[in-house]
Amino acid sequence: MLCEECQKREATVHYTKVVNNQKTEYHLCEQCAREKGELDFSWGFEPGFSIHNLLAGLLDMSNPSPQLGKSATPDSKCPKCGLSYAQFSQSGRLGCGDCYAAFQRQLEPLLRRIQGTSTHGGKVPGRQGGTLKLEREIGRLARQLEQAVEREEFETAAKLR
Repeated sequence: MLCEECQKREATVHYTKVVNNQKTEYHLCEQCAREKGELDFSWGFEPGFSIHNLLAGLLDMSNPSPQLGKSATPDSKCPKCGLSYAQFSQSGRLGCGDCYAAFQRQLEPLLRRIQGTSTHGGKVPGRQGGTLKLEREIGRLARQLEQAVEREEFETAAKLR
């Protein structure tokens, strides 16, 4: 999706503004969003602060070696874009969507520490919501069923089944 303002760069900033109960969605590139003055990207940090450097620092602290299996090593690469885990650790940026699967074992503990979960739980689009909501509900019930069995609450588990 192109930036609504300049029509040149990719829109990477998406937000909704509500004024007098009037909802307006904006899709801007980072540069236009900064120029518009609507968004503050500093979040109270010093000028020149890089979220990517922060992420790279967290990667260094996470010491991924205990989580690594035989198939996932620090020099493993994404099959689609060729990004290595070492490159990701330095830059803090993944190369493509397939990197999430390629580095799943290393990313999962990191995402859990940063976000509290390793799965995205954002908004569900209205037109596709039925299927996604149903899948989430099934997953939630399956987790409850597992927990009930672990706690040996077999009556509750039978209801959940």
